[in-house]
Amino acid sequence: MSTILAGTVLLTATGLFSQVVGFVYRMLLSRMIGAETMGLYQLVMPVYSMLMSVTAVGLTVAVSTLSARYHALGDSGTVRLVLRRALKNFLLLALPLGLAVCVLSDPISVYLLGDARTRLGVVVMVPCMLLTGVENLHKHCFYGIGRVRPPAAVETAEQLIRAGAVLALLAALLPRSAEETVGVIALGMVLCEVFSACALTLLFRRHWRRFPPGPAGEDVSGRRLLAIALPVGATSLLGTLLGSANAVLIPAKLVEGGMTLPEAMAEFGVLSGMTLPLLGLPTGFIGALCLVMVPDLSRRTARGDRRAAAGFLDRVMTATSLLMAPAMALLAVIGPAVGRALFRDQRVGELILPLAAGTLLGCWQSVLSGALNGLGLQDKGARNAIISDVVQLAFTFFAVARFGLAGFAAGYVASGLAGAGLNLASVLRAAGLRPKWFEWFVRPLLACVLMGLWCNLLFRIMLDAGCGEGVSALVCAALGLTVYMAALLAQGLPAGEAAARLRADLKERRRAARDLES
Repeated sequence: MSTILAGTVLLTATGLFSQVVGFVYRMLLSRMIGAETMGLYQLVMPVYSMLMSVTAVGLTVAVSTLSARYHALGDSGTVRLVLRRALKNFLLLALPLGLAVCVLSDPISVYLLGDARTRLGVVVMVPCMLLTGVENLHKHCFYGIGRVRPPAAVETAEQLIRAGAVLALLAALLPRSAEETVGVIALGMVLCEVFSACALTLLFRRHWRRFPPGPAGEDVSGRRLLAIALPVGATSLLGTLLGSANAVLIPAKLVEGGMTLPEAMAEFGVLSGMTLPLLGLPTGFIGALCLVMVPDLSRRTARGDRRAAAGFLDRVMTATSLLMAPAMALLAVIGPAVGRALFRDQRVGELILPLAAGTLLGCWQSVLSGALNGLGLQDKGARNAIISDVVQLAFTFFAVARFGLAGFAAGYVASGLAGAGLNLASVLRAAGLRPKWFEWFVRPLLACVLMGLWCNLLFRIMLDAGCGEGVSALVCAALGLTVYMAALLAQGLPAGEAAARLRADLKERRRAARDLES
């Protein structure tokens, strides 16, 4: 297997492992702290995301881009200089901003987040942000020079350490209030980031001792770094602001609709910390698909091979629908039972049908966004993502107070539809590709609707007959997939088509990797 393909497979496996570990961690965490405290924790996370968007996101893209360029030119000295300048700029931004957040933590928690109990978590997130920035800059420099294994190994260990540290601290310290609990969770994240930042820094220094860099061929100025970092950071910040506003508005609008603050926070915690992560579990395959798609499309586009790029996009869209549609249909049926068993909360799985539809639309949006990145149209992908976020925010602002979380679910579907539709239009125009409505959407959706109806009927019959929820869910999953495949075959999908397409894509990627290496 080629080096490029091996790196892609390793990153894919790491991402899938991280998602599974993260889901198990979130499940155990929700059992220990309850829905209301989970909601408070979810309310603190947008502050962390915003700090990262302002200080680190753009710089990580700049480091990855410039280090890849200079490494390809054999100028390893400039690669190290790029990282040093990026770290300097990050600390110049992050230290005063972090100090300001600590000083203003009271008004941030009360007036921006709407709950004074988030203050301790906001303060502890500041050192977490500083350590994460150092970690991510080293990680993306490794990616830029083609060294995948060190960051992949650290990321795998990081997920396990985070889960162990947070759960162990909660069990050992036994925090007495929700605010203390959120602070302890943030402290566990800090300990995890101490490991990641130190490990990647030491691994990077070890790499340069083994392969000493020559003198820098260019003097990379801070202006050059910022020329790449500022547009990316600004786009990320705008998206984070919209997402953060949405997260803050949900409990506030629920209170406006008649709930008490603890009730609203508990509902928000169940939605964002339990139901949506359950639906997001199968979407790890989308990240794997995008890891393969973006470099392939970039290579094909650079060669001017629009026909091959269009064919590859066709296969990617078909594979996404064939994989994700049945997963969402099955979770729409058995998800509430699975969620109640895993999270031990009867509210898990409420509104799961529209949320599953929104998640499927989000999968299409993510894949098409990756296609835009591969085609060199990142600006259009960012624009479409912002429009999608604005649609969700509008539904939250105008509908949640009146309709409760059903208003959010409607916005979730509308937001996914807007994002996927805009991305699809942009990709079709850029790649010169004709949409295959039947293969991409109609055939898998008809098959998954039949599967969902059949599974729903069988699930209820088995429960009425006295079977346990676990056994009923397993039987429905096994037989439901059989019904799904039979429905696809009845609509004209050849039995070996999917496997043949995957084999052809694998051969093409191996051939392309050999060409690049030669």
